[in-house]
Amino acid sequence: MKRLAILSALALAPALSGCGLHPLYAGGSSGPVAGALGQVEIAPIAGKNGWLMATALRDRLPSNGAPALYRIDIRLDDQISGLGVRTDDSVSRERRTLRARYQLVRIGDNSVLLDATAGSDAGIDVVRSEYATIAAENTALERLSQIVADQIVARIALYARNTPAVAAAQATTPAK
Repeated sequence: MKRLAILSALALAPALSGCGLHPLYAGGSSGPVAGALGQVEIAPIAGKNGWLMATALRDRLPSNGAPALYRIDIRLDDQISGLGVRTDDSVSRERRTLRARYQLVRIGDNSVLLDATAGSDAGIDVVRSEYATIAAENTALERLSQIVADQIVARIALYARNTPAVAAAQATTPAK
């Protein structure tokens, strides 16, 4: 059985090489996508959820010392809604939803290059301890900020790879 699986995998290997998949971060830290991501600054985002989102984005965007050519403007929508109800009409489960509408803006002329949304949600058990529930809500917000930041960076990286002008701007900008 194992031998059949190995032979099947070997037979399919040539077909997979022509599938059109290309590494997003080709060239590593000196590649065009990493260079373009290194020239993105994050506009201030209000509130605790904004601070968490900005921090998560800074953790994911490389700092290459080049001056910022692009800015990310983000508006967050953070909601908690009750789902489950106990017999005493108290909520037993919550859903925390974090949505981000973001725009990639060229700093030179304030033109919007990318306008998109990202989001995720998490379920939270509501327990009798108010402290434990608040801690679970905060943990969910931290986790959602990480997930949404991953989505935003991935979308901007795809945009940078698929847009020759972004890669060309990165190549012509001298590093500090």
